[in-house]
Amino acid sequence: MLNKNAAKKIISAFLSLMTIAVMTAGCQKSNEEQNNEELLIGFSQIGSESAWRIGNTKDIEEQAQNYGVDLMLENANQKQENQIAAIRRFIAYKVDVIAFSPIVEDGWDNVLTEAKDAGIPVILVDRDISTDKEDLTTCLIGADFYKEGVMAGEYLIRKADALGLDHVNIVEITGTENSTPMRQRQAGFADAIANDDRMTILESIDGDFLTSRGAECMRYLLETYGDDIDVVYSHNDEMTLGALPEIEKAGFAPGKDIIIISIDGGQEAIDVLKEGKINCVVECTPKLGKELMETAIKLKAGEQVDPLIHPIEQVFSDEMNPEDIAPRGY
Repeated sequence: MLNKNAAKKIISAFLSLMTIAVMTAGCQKSNEEQNNEELLIGFSQIGSESAWRIGNTKDIEEQAQNYGVDLMLENANQKQENQIAAIRRFIAYKVDVIAFSPIVEDGWDNVLTEAKDAGIPVILVDRDISTDKEDLTTCLIGADFYKEGVMAGEYLIRKADALGLDHVNIVEITGTENSTPMRQRQAGFADAIANDDRMTILESIDGDFLTSRGAECMRYLLETYGDDIDVVYSHNDEMTLGALPEIEKAGFAPGKDIIIISIDGGQEAIDVLKEGKINCVVECTPKLGKELMETAIKLKAGEQVDPLIHPIEQVFSDEMNPEDIAPRGY
């Protein structure tokens, strides 16, 4: 039988062990809470110039909510100076990750150097930048614009073969000058048709990804080339939808008299494809929010991420049954 002194020692030791266990559990809880601290992303969107861009913003907002991520979102309204100012505000606010869709490729070195000096990783969404400096950004999440152009060109070759065309005159309505999608969609298309002697690009004109500019460009092209135009290759649905009424006003049937090729794959363009007024729409999905959230979470945790993350995309055209195309959601 234990004496009183021995019993006291055992009880004291037991209480000490319990105290240590409680303190350890408290430390573990603090560490867990620290690891699960909410992530804050500062995101600068180009604008709301198209259904694609609106869909992109909506998806990023929804995915931020799904992942429990705090999102500071600013709309640059198509101005680079607004994006630069927004990035500087994100730096001052000490966000965990900065993400943005650059309106043009050049002119980012100074502000991104500031972000780098502040230790804030930067993710490019949808578009790339041009810089000689290293490590200003961690990765690019977005479509393969070059491949989109290639897919548009490959469709045109198949269409020309199916129609037995001997010569094909093309007018191209491009996106914003010096933007990544403009450059790469133009290059991919040109490379795809380069070895086909039937293909001639009459003119490429900047439509700035806007419906109104698409209409203006199409009026000019019709006045300049008239019924010599066999194909309109447009870099996005908004410009395409602006161009179609101008083609009809000029007395031509889009989709029949003139082959219409577009890029994006928004619901309105797909509806017009079903009507037969657009022949081909190359998909460029705006749903990049999931990839953005997962990448930002990895960066905050100090993990390495892939430098280039592309979604899987497809082609919708008059080669398929358009009724099989699922609702687009944007």
